[in-house]
Amino acid sequence: MINPAHLDLFRAVIRHGGMTRAAEALGIGQPHVSRAIAGLEAELGFALFVRGHGAALPTEEGEAFAREVAQTYAGLDHLTRAAHRIAERGTGALRIACQPSLAVRLLPRAIRRLDAEVPGVQVSVHVPSPDTIWSWAASGQCDIGLARPRLGYAGVSAEPFLTMAAVCALPRGHRLAGKRSVSPVDLADAPMISGGPGPFQQAIEAAFAAEGVAPRFVLTAQFTAARCGLVAEGLGVTIVDPVPARELSGLPIVLRPFRPALAIETMLLLPGARPPGRLTERLVRHLQAERDALLD
Repeated sequence: MINPAHLDLFRAVIRHGGMTRAAEALGIGQPHVSRAIAGLEAELGFALFVRGHGAALPTEEGEAFAREVAQTYAGLDHLTRAAHRIAERGTGALRIACQPSLAVRLLPRAIRRLDAEVPGVQVSVHVPSPDTIWSWAASGQCDIGLARPRLGYAGVSAEPFLTMAAVCALPRGHRLAGKRSVSPVDLADAPMISGGPGPFQQAIEAAFAAEGVAPRFVLTAQFTAARCGLVAEGLGVTIVDPVPARELSGLPIVLRPFRPALAIETMLLLPGARPPGRLTERLVRHLQAERDALLD
């Protein structure tokens, strides 16, 4: 096998045009360079330089070998750059599956932080259902998931990310808008807008049942923005996640804490079959920073 150190010195002699010049550039003794070239010629079985010239004059075989060495080192340089790119940017587009409530502001701000740190980073954002997010995380189809809690999914590394208390969205000027908080008893006769089927809607109905109140649901809308839009038109009131609701400042609605408090949880999901990449770890840190800023 060819000694890599001999190849490095051969390249230096070619680049600097002589063994003495190469030795001076490298800060080593000229005899060391000469011995390395002689050792390389012995390994190859042919002379690389014409002896008896002040400058390093390659033989015909030496010129051909120098071209091969240059191509090989160009490939190594490419590998070095590729390794640096993988370390900085990961192996491709970072795939994020996020629930709608965090996809409008928190996630984009975290991605902006990541882009400032790693310019040109590729990120793919998807906003599917919670069960789809859990399924993607379990199968490795996304690198990061942000979703409501679910049970029955193996192969997912899940940790609590954000917990917010639900609020009641009311039309501006509503009779309850002046209250510090709103309870099921306050909403006993109010037309209400329900969310889609799921744990949060079940928790709302359980809170009303505990107070002996039967909610009067007149409309249903899956997403917070749609429910708040209906509230703004005076079609009812609704219990929602405050994070996306606060982004709807242009609507003529007011938000009041709902009592008893209903926790709205978001989990941070990572595929459990492999450790997260460096790019994933960076974005997770930025997500946590944006979450902390939201809670301050």
